[in-house]
Amino acid sequence: MHMIDYWSNFVFLYPLLMAIVWLAGSILYYFRRERAGSNDIPTDIDWPLISILVPCYNEQDTVEETVDNLIKLDYPHKEIILINDGSKDHTADIIMKLAGQHDIVRAINNQENKGKANALPLGLFASHGEYLLCVDSDAIIDNDAPYHLIKHFFHKGERVAAVTGNPRIRNRDTLLGKLQVVEYASIIGSIKRTQRIIGKIMTVSGVIVAFRKKALVDVGLWDVDMITEDISVSWKFHERFWDIRYEPQALCWMLVPEKLGGYWKQRVRWAQGGQEVIMRHWGVLKSWKYRRLWPIYIEQWLSIFWSYSLFLLTIYYLLFQVNSFQDLMLLLTFSAFTLTIVAVIQLTVSLLIDARYDNVSKMYFWIAWYPFVYWIINAAIAVVAFPKAIKSRIKGGYAVWSSPDRGNREETT
Repeated sequence: MHMIDYWSNFVFLYPLLMAIVWLAGSILYYFRRERAGSNDIPTDIDWPLISILVPCYNEQDTVEETVDNLIKLDYPHKEIILINDGSKDHTADIIMKLAGQHDIVRAINNQENKGKANALPLGLFASHGEYLLCVDSDAIIDNDAPYHLIKHFFHKGERVAAVTGNPRIRNRDTLLGKLQVVEYASIIGSIKRTQRIIGKIMTVSGVIVAFRKKALVDVGLWDVDMITEDISVSWKFHERFWDIRYEPQALCWMLVPEKLGGYWKQRVRWAQGGQEVIMRHWGVLKSWKYRRLWPIYIEQWLSIFWSYSLFLLTIYYLLFQVNSFQDLMLLLTFSAFTLTIVAVIQLTVSLLIDARYDNVSKMYFWIAWYPFVYWIINAAIAVVAFPKAIKSRIKGGYAVWSSPDRGNREETT
């Protein structure tokens, strides 16, 4: 067998094997941790003060709704700290007004845009709680979410540094919105569950995550030069042997891009951030004490290699093996068909698991073909993001905000 044949087999087998791993991980997580889990709020905890941090950049259209939601939560001891980070719209005026209207709300107005990782420490320094709940300024969280997040710090031991919640999609009336509902239910949720079974979650979800303040201080807070502060701080926790938990009952309803340009920009940023992190933390491979991180770390590099392999292999067949290009198309068609079968099984499992959190059954139609498209799109995103990640690591400096595509707001059901 020629090298090109091995290369082609890798392009075919990698997404298939990963889909099977995610499927198996979801099933194991469900039976080991989720099936027996209770929706009841624990009664044996003296609920501590939590400081809810809401960093904002150009969020004049969403921040009032988010703050109203946070104020109405029945969690007994909370403070809300709004941090404006150099917004160019009326965000600063709005958060100052909200602070004047509500005793539990305070506002910090940073007039220069230096990024979310710079805004969050400002909130931490102003906070009074030992536990921080970080929420994006377009998010609506379920009433019970704080309880389900905070319980881990009491029931799971002193080494729990962070608990990541379960993001769900609010705006699901467009095709792109529906596809992201499918993605979060059948792919992202599966990855989180699988990584928790392995023992190391690659990243908390920045849209809703609870932190132990002591752990953040121990790792030096967030990295201001990393474009995705949530991925970066997660790896810093792992390197200091702190634990990260996933709590599927901590629901958070968020807005997602509804235009292809906004979706592309968001995903390139996520991919770039993940690549920056694995470049910085390559040292985990040098020490046996980090061996539990190795599978997650190696898989990240394999995904980048697969993305470039698909891109370069296609060019190779087009330029040098025109007569064999049909073979490549047959391989990709067979790959799509096989992935679709696995995806249907994965969706069925995901629906059974997620039915208790979100009614995604109406989205079943969108799953049959989406995972194959997901792999193709993410391959293109990884290829584009990698040079950006290299350039960013060389350049350094603050990783500043950019205004995301929030789509249209819609009440959750």
